[in-house]
Amino acid sequence: MKLAVHKINGKETPNKVDLSNKVFGIEPNDHAIYLDVKQYLAAKRQGTHKSKERSDVKGSRRKLRKQKGSGAARVGDIKNPLFRGGGRVFGPRPRNYDFKVNKKVKRLARKSALSYMAKDKNIIVLEDFNFKAPKTKSYIGLLENFDLLNNKTVLVLSEKNNNIFLSSRNIKTTKVILASELNTYDIVNANKLIMMQSSISEIEKNLN
Repeated sequence: MKLAVHKINGKETPNKVDLSNKVFGIEPNDHAIYLDVKQYLAAKRQGTHKSKERSDVKGSRRKLRKQKGSGAARVGDIKNPLFRGGGRVFGPRPRNYDFKVNKKVKRLARKSALSYMAKDKNIIVLEDFNFKAPKTKSYIGLLENFDLLNNKTVLVLSEKNNNIFLSSRNIKTTKVILASELNTYDIVNANKLIMMQSSISEIEKNLN
């Protein structure tokens, strides 16, 4: 698959880039995408939830009334879960939600997500560029040139670039990521995938 290379002003250049069919043209596997996205979101959960159980509630351990003869149900101390202010039964405890997904499945998921983007023509290739200084206005201008200001976008870089990263930081609908850190969730969550020309070879190298 061949795509035209654009300048940051939105105009096409005579150059074209050839996308590998082994990465951008496979038969997508929806279940692999599901597993990878589920694992990504699960790993982001803090898992710090905690409620107080009987042993955590402050209160006396004294038995409230004698076991028999009162005519009422038997009870223990004031921390009984049936009482207001008592401990909770089987409440949430801190835990780790992360789970394992095999490397081959994760690689297949990224290839599938990229293939969907390529099939739907949602990939834009830019020639390598840099901003003279970090300015949000510069990045907004880039998005406006492609009419993407109100869309979710992901810009993929081949190497770290602070000027571009800092310029995009205040825009909620966009994200700048390195080719080595590209993940399935960011791909499927974006409306358009903007790729530096040099990042394509890096992605193909990582996924082949």
